[in-house]
Amino acid sequence: MSAKSLRILVSGDVDGRFDQLFARINSIQKKSGSFDVLLCVGNFFGDKNEEWQKYASGSVKVPLPILVLGPNRSEHVKLYKDMKGGDLCDNVTYLGKKGLYNGSSGLQLAYLSGTESDIISDDTCFNAVDINSLIDPVKNDSKFKGVDILISSQWPKGVEKYSSEQEGFSSNNSGSETLSQLAVKLRPRYHFSALEDVHYERQPYRNHKVLAEPARHVTRFIGLAKVGNKLKKKYLYAFSITPMSQMDPTELVSQPEDVTECPYKEKSTQVAEKQDQFFYDMKGDGGGKKRKGQGGADGQQKKHKPVPTGPCWFCLGSPDVEKHLVVSVGTETYLALAKGGLVAEHILILPIGHYQSTVTLPEDVLEEINRYKKALKKCFKKQGKAVVFFERNYKTQHLQIQAVPIPQESVQEIKETFLEAAESDSIQLNEIPVHSDIRQIVQIGVPYFYAELPTDEKLYCRISGSQKFPLQFGREVLASPGILDMPERVDWKVCSVSKSQEASMATDFKSKFKKYDFTLED
Repeated sequence: MSAKSLRILVSGDVDGRFDQLFARINSIQKKSGSFDVLLCVGNFFGDKNEEWQKYASGSVKVPLPILVLGPNRSEHVKLYKDMKGGDLCDNVTYLGKKGLYNGSSGLQLAYLSGTESDIISDDTCFNAVDINSLIDPVKNDSKFKGVDILISSQWPKGVEKYSSEQEGFSSNNSGSETLSQLAVKLRPRYHFSALEDVHYERQPYRNHKVLAEPARHVTRFIGLAKVGNKLKKKYLYAFSITPMSQMDPTELVSQPEDVTECPYKEKSTQVAEKQDQFFYDMKGDGGGKKRKGQGGADGQQKKHKPVPTGPCWFCLGSPDVEKHLVVSVGTETYLALAKGGLVAEHILILPIGHYQSTVTLPEDVLEEINRYKKALKKCFKKQGKAVVFFERNYKTQHLQIQAVPIPQESVQEIKETFLEAAESDSIQLNEIPVHSDIRQIVQIGVPYFYAELPTDEKLYCRISGSQKFPLQFGREVLASPGILDMPERVDWKVCSVSKSQEASMATDFKSKFKKYDFTLED
């Protein structure tokens, strides 16, 4: 017997416009058949609720079963007969403040009414205690896969992260961080919210760490506008769903092509490390422009205080750093010529402060690294070259992202060359999805090798404790005959030149990079 698929409608804020909503639903059902249920998120009642009386009295019938959330405004509380949940009229049911609703079909619906508040929650608010009451029953259940649908009036905070779908996103939305944590733990297949009067459909995001956890189903977040909004933004969403309890496991965990990483970070794994800024005065940059991060109106410079366990060649505030190799300094990161580089324009992207790997970086540092990557791509593209970025978080104490330009004609060979070299060295090199984030795949403290290719493909190797990983693996691949064809330059020590030559090479690169250096912008 095949599993039954349910036809569901979801509405944004009704705001008391019951006639308009039900007329629209009647029209839809006349054309495409009946729906099983309507879910209402956001404000069910509005400033004016005269239309409600005929439905409440039963003189006019509600066209299909409706499940609604609780009030978000104190003046609406009186319109709910029982704040614990129950029927508001025939065919309209208030679910309650929070809970898990299990339908006879096997569909599991999680719901949370109100908006987040730090105070003791009342009938229009929720707090961390309410969130935990939904998480606790399932957090230690090994058989729990997730819920089919989560409905909340408020948006989860940070839902837009990693998504290229920004159209309709409300940058002013007052999202809830605790609601984001609820979504992480309950892993809904669909999450609906309202209150922002926008329509926003996010790309689906995954609920597992690639290569570190078994595949799970994806989540689709949809924000809906108000019924009857003047800009005619979408307020009604129709879809069919088979309860996950009745689905084939392989079909359930199938990953769509546009899937991204989960936009939320669990609180227990968040790194919130704030450090003072260090400003390094680049002499002889030839631009004469004020650099970003140079200080306030008084011209005072903030100094960064690195905290390495010992002497570090790469902390910019350290006396051990070779400053004649530095070619650009940003607010959080800097560029330096690689010592003993594969080619003259072999560049390192480094954090100014002391961070061991990409996985440990705060958001602002990572954002600036990505700006440098984009600038380097443009610079090398102008020269008819592509660029490979790689990082070895193994037997090193300070993050170094290597940026090596390669001939454009070698681009199609680069992935295969990496894989062949890995096989030769008995290294398990895996490809990870384009939209993935290395920080969600690798836990802090785990050694790894990671490469970003000009084809947008990403390769990753987790280095185990017993594994002897070749320290020059990245250079070995790029120096191979099919790429740079300079196997004699695999070892950086044999590529060293005099300090005056290094300074001259750095000056040459600064001249070429100046046009693309965002730190020199006014």
